[in-house]
Amino acid sequence: MKKDRVYLEYILERIGRIEEDVASGRKSFMNSHTIQDAVLRNLQTLAESCQRLSEPFKQNHPDVEWKKLSAFRNVLVHDYLGIDLDQIWIIVVRDVPELKIKIEQLIDKLPE
Repeated sequence: MKKDRVYLEYILERIGRIEEDVASGRKSFMNSHTIQDAVLRNLQTLAESCQRLSEPFKQNHPDVEWKKLSAFRNVLVHDYLGIDLDQIWIIVVRDVPELKIKIEQLIDKLPE
């Protein structure tokens, strides 16, 4: 579905922005409210876009943990006082690169 491609490409763009924002390392991330805000916002819109993918698409691609991404979005939006920046950093360096690979593979498999 064309809509799914649009959201996948948007997710990939958010990942690219996150990569740019954290390229200077953990110390810069921890010391800059601007970088933290940028990363959190991109994680939020990335996760929101995952929720907007069609259900058939998500069911056909269970290798991506869509429900966990949705739950993560809810934490970012509703539990913002409880956000742990150390955990966000771990997500950024461990989970986001893995998600990028999966999203790139999904886009490559979609018809034009």
